[in-house]
Amino acid sequence: MLYIVATPIGNLEDITLRALDTLKSVDFILAEDTRITKRLLDRYKIKDKKMISYHHHTNDKKVADLVELIKNNNIALVTDAGTPGISDPGNKLISEVIKTDLNIEIVPIPGPSAVTTALSISGFPTDKFLFLGFIPHKKGREKFLREVLASQRTVVFYESCHRIIKCLEQLQSLDENKKGQFVVCRELTKKFESVYRGSVREILKQVQQDVVKGEFVVIVSP
Repeated sequence: MLYIVATPIGNLEDITLRALDTLKSVDFILAEDTRITKRLLDRYKIKDKKMISYHHHTNDKKVADLVELIKNNNIALVTDAGTPGISDPGNKLISEVIKTDLNIEIVPIPGPSAVTTALSISGFPTDKFLFLGFIPHKKGREKFLREVLASQRTVVFYESCHRIIKCLEQLQSLDENKKGQFVVCRELTKKFESVYRGSVREILKQVQQDVVKGEFVVIVSP
């Protein structure tokens, strides 16, 4: 059985009781970074748990080996922060499990997600929204941002601390009518959580004045 276990995006107290029970009971934990997962396990005194790394660079042979392991064991899949499979390499493993053996039960253990956390405080329409994951690093950035600004739905995407200033500057140059409204969230649920609201020009000034660190969630009103 494979459990898809959501873990905190920052504040470790956001873990669910069901997630803790699952992590205590499984035979193995597949973790994006075992060091980060160990901090969570230590916080809740979950000891002597076998962990195996699974991440974006895991090769096909190891993925196949993990599928075989899942056939005969109870396994929890976690990511460093949030819900596995959502803008995360967990979806590759889940897909392989489904293709290999439909009898393997895949159980969701829901919990934190940066997408829904940010949307919940945005004040923008959320009955329909478009989530685009991480913005491209180089090729296709301008096309990506033009499509974001042209959307008739609320759009959410992720950006890193290394490129957030560039992203906001690009949005400012492409937002021709200068009437777009944005929400940018930084370090959600953590000590230095920040939420910036307003036009992209206003937000750019605020972000430039603060320490730029952590990952950012950018939300654009329709």
